Amino acid sequence: MADISGYNIALAALSALVFLGLATPGKAATYDESRQAVVVTTSNWDTSLATVRAYERTDRLSPWQPVGESIKAVVGRHGLAWGRGLHAEHDLTGPQKKEGDGRAPAGIFPLLASFGYADSAAMKWIKPPYRQSTADVKCIDDPESAYYNRIVDAASVLSDWRSHEDMMRDDGQYRLGVVVGHNMEPAAPGGGSCIFLHIWKAPAEGTSGCTAVSEENMEALLRWLDPKTKPVLIQLPEVEYGMLRHAWNLP
Repeated sequence: MADISGYNIALAALSALVFLGLATPGKAATYDESRQAVVVTTSNWDTSLATVRAYERTDRLSPWQPVGESIKAVVGRHGLAWGRGLHAEHDLTGPQKKEGDGRAPAGIFPLLASFGYADSAAMKWIKPPYRQSTADVKCIDDPESAYYNRIVDAASVLSDWRSHEDMMRDDGQYRLGVVVGHNMEPAAPGGGSCIFLHIWKAPAEGTSGCTAVSEENMEALLRWLDPKTKPVLIQLPEVEYGMLRHAWNLP
């Protein structure tokens, strides 16, 4: 990981995007610009079981083409709820994502950067910007913190949070992962935080709000993802996916 101990408080407070080596939070791609999509669907709003399919296209006017076979995944232990991303947020019926609800966000979200336990020198096969996690790296899930929904080096900032997510875990679920651009700046307090693609704990065990796949499939996704294509996560129940497919130009 790059040494950020010299960052001043203002810089370190920007967001997960800055910490992970990206540009400013305001430069997230639009869905129209994307040429890679990770599509996650569930049978209903409340199940944690999901199916993942990768798609790609050559340009915004080209049809989406499937890549590889579909794979199994799990989402939040309580299912899905509408999140804040690249999609229009008005007139969407269904549950709304809230902090601590045990639901993964539904909608369209940029896939921003990667993280893991290994040193960056060993992870050059990963194309999305990669940073190594350590015991000091935290994702802040306290809505009252100035660092809410940001990944920070706790050794470099003044702590004002009462809860956080450790990015170096004992269970190995974050050995490889991707940051999902949900509830980006300005983050809505309580709108949900620390959303990732990562390795599942078990094939049928839901997460706290992330989307998880097997370790083998997480590595395969990371080998495929290319930041030049402005990849996105599209995550919806099957009925909503069918209703919005034409309007949103979904794969």
